[in-house]
Amino acid sequence: MASLKVENLIKYFILIVLAAVFLSPVYVILVTSLKPLDEVSLNTMWTLPSAIDFSSYSHAFSELAPNFMNSIYLVVPATLLSALLGAMNGYVLSKWKFKGADLLFTLMLFGMFIPYQSILIPLIQFLRSIDLYNSIAGLVLTHVVYGLPITTLMFRNFYANIPDTMIEAAKIDGASFLGIFRRIILPLSVTGFVVVAIWQFTNIWNEFLFAVTITNSNSQPIMVALQNLSGSQIVQWNVQMAGALIAALPTLIVYIILGKYFVRGLLAGSVKG
Repeated sequence: MASLKVENLIKYFILIVLAAVFLSPVYVILVTSLKPLDEVSLNTMWTLPSAIDFSSYSHAFSELAPNFMNSIYLVVPATLLSALLGAMNGYVLSKWKFKGADLLFTLMLFGMFIPYQSILIPLIQFLRSIDLYNSIAGLVLTHVVYGLPITTLMFRNFYANIPDTMIEAAKIDGASFLGIFRRIILPLSVTGFVVVAIWQFTNIWNEFLFAVTITNSNSQPIMVALQNLSGSQIVQWNVQMAGALIAALPTLIVYIILGKYFVRGLLAGSVKG
């Protein structure tokens, strides 16, 4: 019994040390954001501020507020559309088998491995041709299309655990393709939607390359504005750190609220599929 307690204490000690190492950059960011600019330096990066100063937060928020809303206008529809389309794809590919379904699914998965950089020029040309370049709508379309492979994979594995007998019974009762999806599949998909929403929300919110190339001026999301916040000559590190915390706050809130469902949802589709 005593050896078990010692073993648990060692485990907890190791976990605490690893957590402290992992969270040390967060500590530096937080402490730096609360210092006035004249106290910010490499030599004092670990020391607490002599007086707490929130002016860097007000400065950063005033600069990032318009772009913060641009990110909201981008992330919400892009996440919802990619999740809904991925759910329909996963439903078809797992429960409505047709000739070539597995080949189509494999081809869709290739989209997960296409580097962003390789498609930038044709993507920009395409968005120009449909008048969606330099717009939030064009960025939404890009993230929806690029997110379909991973959302389809997640939902296909998730729906593989739903018994086929339920689908067959609904067909016998005369339910249509969309009727089965709306009345049976969607009510069972809450956990799957939470997982996909967290995944897509985080990726789209933090994405930079598409944001900086497809949009400019008033359409830029917050990550591009955060880069511009650094300035060109003197970097106000306290403002930069405050801006980083503000930019990271939405994803942190999402994980705090929905994080417990994330692993549960991932494991829900890990048995077969």
